Amino acid sequence: MTYRIELQRDLCISSGRCVAESPEVFRFDDDEIVELVPGGPRPADEQIFAIARDCPSGAVRVFDGDEEIDVH
Repeated sequence: MTYRIELQRDLCISSGRCVAESPEVFRFDDDEIVELVPGGPRPADEQIFAIARDCPSGAVRVFDGDEEIDVH
């Protein structure tokens, strides 16, 4: 199964957990808001869920097609 990550940038509180855990996937923009690294690798499914669960603001969301997956 292929999951995808979407970021709710307006919810991001710049905690940096996602950037620290997966700097090849996430980075901060000039406003210190998380974004996906262009052309970055796709994390393994278990890593996607762990990153989303660890986001304190809920800004990292996981989808299976058009359906959002509850990671908590």
